[in-house]
Amino acid sequence: MSIRTNILLRVYLAFGLILVFAIAVIVQLYRVQFVQGKKWRSMADSLTTQYKNIEAARGNIFSVDGSLLATSVPEYDLHMDMLAGGIADDHVFYEKVDSLAFKMAQFYGDKSASEYSRIFREARKDSSRYQLIHKNVSFKDLKTIRTFPIFNMGKNNGGLCVEPHNKRILPFRTLAQRTIGYKNENVKNPVGLEGAYADYINGENGKRLMQRVAGGVWVPVNNGVNEEIAAKDGADIISTLDVNLQDVAQAALKDQLIKSQADHGCVVLMEVATGEIRAIANFTHTKDGDYKEELNYAISDAADPGSTFKLATYMTAFDQHKIDTNTVVNVDGGRFKVPKGPTISDVEHDNYAMTAKKAFEESSNVAAAKFVYEHYYDNPQQFTDKIYSYHLNERLGLQIPGEGSPLIRNPHSKGWNINYSLPEMAYGYEMKMTPLQMLTFYNSVANNGKMIAPIFVKEIRRLGNTVEQFHARVINEKVCSDATLGKMKALLEGVVTEGTAKNVLTSKLYTVAGKTGTAQIANGTHGYGNKAGGGGGTTYQASFCGYFPANHPKYSMIVVVNNPKTIYLAALVAGPVFKTIADKVYSSDLDINQGNNIRFVGNTQPPKAKTGDTKAIQQVYTKLGIKPLYASNNVTSAVDTSGGLPYDEATYKKGTVPNVTGMGLSDALYIMGNAGYKVTARGSGVVKKQSVTGGSMIPRGSKILIELE
Repeated sequence: MSIRTNILLRVYLAFGLILVFAIAVIVQLYRVQFVQGKKWRSMADSLTTQYKNIEAARGNIFSVDGSLLATSVPEYDLHMDMLAGGIADDHVFYEKVDSLAFKMAQFYGDKSASEYSRIFREARKDSSRYQLIHKNVSFKDLKTIRTFPIFNMGKNNGGLCVEPHNKRILPFRTLAQRTIGYKNENVKNPVGLEGAYADYINGENGKRLMQRVAGGVWVPVNNGVNEEIAAKDGADIISTLDVNLQDVAQAALKDQLIKSQADHGCVVLMEVATGEIRAIANFTHTKDGDYKEELNYAISDAADPGSTFKLATYMTAFDQHKIDTNTVVNVDGGRFKVPKGPTISDVEHDNYAMTAKKAFEESSNVAAAKFVYEHYYDNPQQFTDKIYSYHLNERLGLQIPGEGSPLIRNPHSKGWNINYSLPEMAYGYEMKMTPLQMLTFYNSVANNGKMIAPIFVKEIRRLGNTVEQFHARVINEKVCSDATLGKMKALLEGVVTEGTAKNVLTSKLYTVAGKTGTAQIANGTHGYGNKAGGGGGTTYQASFCGYFPANHPKYSMIVVVNNPKTIYLAALVAGPVFKTIADKVYSSDLDINQGNNIRFVGNTQPPKAKTGDTKAIQQVYTKLGIKPLYASNNVTSAVDTSGGLPYDEATYKKGTVPNVTGMGLSDALYIMGNAGYKVTARGSGVVKKQSVTGGSMIPRGSKILIELE
């Protein structure tokens, strides 16, 4: 054999072996991919595990009276493992799948029974381990679905996989909606209490071992049993809001906005001594003609305050002894031309000589401008420094985000013109303040000179234990002297009894002190007298800021209505809102409308009381001057000779049926619900009979009938 032939044979042999090896590789690849592909893909999936976050339950937000303003309720996404142990046998699965489809179609009505059946059957054919069945299922619906065919075989046998997540709800819906806020993933723009206290409310997510199955879907290992790190639920926020007062404030404001066809408005009710915000409402006129809470104008909308700022003007002039209440000024028929400056006008054009007190009560712009121009023209810094001492040029540092920045110029500010800025500032122009910033200043007068920052949150609690408490921060211990304070109180009361708010805010039951403010609103570069776009007409803002009862203030309040179309005078637009809210607050607050006049002593017949919350009964009886008697056993018995009123604590032993006889319906439902029982009620009034005797031991979830008379 020649060398050439020998070499060729070797080459052919090597090439043949390579070809055979290549064919073998291709055959094996085909076998792995198509013949054994399902097996290997399943094994690959089983080896792909990862720790995933478990969403923590967010904390609740409560009102000051304990009502639930925001909470999280569980919702579930339902999946199905088509290869679960109980339905591994095709006979079992196909025997019951149509019944399951019928139940799902009947329960949800979103698909027909045949469509549900097709989905289940195709998922079975594809050996799906995590087929989506339904999203956002409530706990109540989940309990029902667990009773359906196949799913009633149990968690592991029936193949039902439940993936929980939390849904945020507001039980009172639109009540204080903007102040409560919402969870915003953009941490740079938090909204309301939800945003400001997100670090507390959100809690800490846990971790769970998850496994990826076919289709790239992640499934909990052991269906969520193996949670390596449990989630830490969020803390609860106790706000200062009162749901009843909030409801009153929103209703009164919205009603007036509709009547006046205004663009938007706000109202804030604050407790004088504590700075706690009891109600805050904001409404915007929407394109559909309704009014909704879209922006928190009370804390964000910095604009010319108008005549409500005259409180600061007169306080400054009084405290620096420039004028007194009886100082006379000539308002020249309500028109004053500032040399080299603007012409300032009053609504009334028949006034001439009047005292400072009368000028304040009648809200004369001319008088305020003349006082400031004449006494501070040579030293404007003296005026602005005093204004700055009230901290009106600073933010309040609120507990919720979005506070607008005030703007009060001084002689060193850009745009300052002594012939314009000084007289205009005297009656609330060439400056910007938010409604809440103005209310805080008025509240300082009601609070005997102490200026405190408003608060929206009283306390943070975790598992019922206090984590942190909040109290109002003192901004200024004394805004002015006691002598000036007395004069300002008299002037503010005079506005209501003799001035611009006369016959609008007067009441036979209580007194009000405050100031009206009707301000023109500038439309950017278009000025005060023109609307954006070049149209004619003037846009006004009507406001009233004050406190009540004037002789012993407990609440301060501001009402602002922007661009009312029917009438724009503050007393007639903002005044009725203030009056409506103040009337209802007064009628519901025993501290200010009862005093210590009512007393029950000896064997006097006590007021009737239903069985219920001891603390609530104690509070009412204490206000009425009735001494509680702890030793007695009957809440409705007569007062004993020591003047005490007996009552029972509404308690029950865990695992037993509570005794709700003698309670009202709301208390009975609350206690029975907390104990885990379903209640059906008949009649009205007080519970006289319950189908299961108190103290009985029956399973939680049982139905109990209560009858009321």
